[in-house]
Amino acid sequence: MADILESAGVVLAYGVAGFAVMALGYLALDLVTPRRLTPLIWTERNVGAAIVMSGQMIGVGLVVAAAINASEFQRGLGAGLISTLIYGLAGVIVMTLVFALVGILTPGRMGATVLEDRDGRPHPAAWVQGAMYIATAVMLTAALS
Repeated sequence: MADILESAGVVLAYGVAGFAVMALGYLALDLVTPRRLTPLIWTERNVGAAIVMSGQMIGVGLVVAAAINASEFQRGLGAGLISTLIYGLAGVIVMTLVFALVGILTPGRMGATVLEDRDGRPHPAAWVQGAMYIATAVMLTAALS
């Protein structure tokens, strides 16, 4: 029974670390978009914002999962959690830079474009940006393996 409780504690600790990285990812995306995401998604029901945020959250989740697998857990729980946080933060930074780079390479202001909804239909750029987050995460997970 003690092993089960210890394992549950480890799962809980990594879950909290993963949630912290996801929260940082949310804040980073919120900083690079021209409008606050929370009211856009939950109040205004902006589909483009939800697509971009979903892609980013899936991407961050993939990176955190790979970070946990690549963590320094063999050196102890503390080292494992710190390495997970560092790898996860690196993933958030790369994803945020990808958002900025795509914005530079595409016409218009990407942050504003992906938030354009017309008649409940998102701008196609929202799908592209959401996919970019997931693709970037897949590449980062390969780097962590």
